[in-house]
Amino acid sequence: MIPGLHVVIPAGGAGTRLWPLSRSTRPKFLLDLTGSGRSLLQQTWDRALPLCAPEHITVVTGRAHADAVAQQLPDLAPGRLVREPSPRDSMAAVGLAALLIHAQDPDAVFTSLPADHVLGDDAAFAVALSQAVVVAASGVIATIGITASAASSAYGWIETGPSLRLDGAPDARKVSSFVEKPDPATAAGYLATGSFCWNAGIFVSRADVLLEHLAVQQPRLSDGLRLAADAWTRGDTLTLERVWPTLTRIAVDHALAEPVAATGGMAVVPAELGWTDLGDFASLAPMLSDLDGVSVLGPIEHVQAIDATGLVVTGDLRTVTLLGVEDIVVVDTADALLVTTREHVQRIRDCVDRWREQGRDDLL
Repeated sequence: MIPGLHVVIPAGGAGTRLWPLSRSTRPKFLLDLTGSGRSLLQQTWDRALPLCAPEHITVVTGRAHADAVAQQLPDLAPGRLVREPSPRDSMAAVGLAALLIHAQDPDAVFTSLPADHVLGDDAAFAVALSQAVVVAASGVIATIGITASAASSAYGWIETGPSLRLDGAPDARKVSSFVEKPDPATAAGYLATGSFCWNAGIFVSRADVLLEHLAVQQPRLSDGLRLAADAWTRGDTLTLERVWPTLTRIAVDHALAEPVAATGGMAVVPAELGWTDLGDFASLAPMLSDLDGVSVLGPIEHVQAIDATGLVVTGDLRTVTLLGVEDIVVVDTADALLVTTREHVQRIRDCVDRWREQGRDDLL
C-alpha cells in the first residue's frame, strides 16, 4: 500500500490491429487476451488494488463501454467511473481525472495506468511505482521506463540522463528526451547505448503539478477541461456534451511528456517488469498456450497443427486445422475470419478501414 496514492485507469482505444477479436463495441481492454480468466482491464485493477484504497481508483472510459466496465469491476467505488462523451485521446481523459482528484485532495499524487497492458512482475512494478511516487512528490512528473530487450520500432523510447539522487528513489533518473517510434536502425543504436528504455505510458505526478504544466503547454485544452470537470461535478450533462467535443485531441506523451522533458521537468524509473503492450497478434503470441509451435488463444483442443507455425484464435464454433504453413495468423470469430501472416499483422488496421469504406459498420 502506497499511502495517499490515487490510480487513474484510462480505458479507451479500439485496438484495430487485433481485429476481428477487438471491435469498437468490444475493445481489447475488455477481453481476456492471455487466457488468465481476467480481462486486461481486470488485470490492471488487480495490479492497482494492493497499492491504494479502492475508493482512490478512477476509471475513465467511453460512454459506450461504461456498462461493460462497471460489470467487470463490481468493486469500483461510486462516482469513480467517469464516462467520456466521445474519444479525445489520453490527455483529455487523464486531465479530467486529475481535476476531479485535485478537487477532492489538493495534495494528491496519482498514477495513470493503461488498461490494456500486461505486466509479468507485479512485485517489481510496486517497487518502481513507489520510487516514482517519491519523485512525483518532489514536484517532478515521473514515468516508469521499461528496460529495453530488443531494437523495437513499435514503441516509443526514453533517453535517460543523470541520477536524481533522491532518497527513496535510487533508480530515478532525469529524462533527456522522448523519441516516438524510431526506425529499426535508430532503435538498434539506442539499444546499444544502454541509456534508453521503452516508454510504457505509465505516468506519476502530483495532480497540481500536472495541471500547472497542462495550463502552460495546452492552455485551450486546460480551460476546456476545467469547464468539463465543473460540469461533471454538478451533473450538468448539457455543458459537458457541448464542451467535450471541442477539446484538443492529443496524447499525454505529446501534450506534456515531450515538452516538459525538454525543460527538465520529467524523470524516469527504469525497471524490468515483464511488460508487454498487446498492440498486435505478434506481441500476443508469447502470452499464449503453445501447441507444437502454434500459439493458441481459446480451446486448445479445437486446434490441430501439423508441420505448421503461427498463431490461432478460436472459439467454440468450429475446429481449426493448420497443415504445412509457416508464421500464419488465423483469427476465427462468429462473424469474421482473418487469415494473414506475422509479417503483415501491423497492417490489420487497413482491413478495418476497408470494411468501414464499404459501410460494414457491423464488423468494426
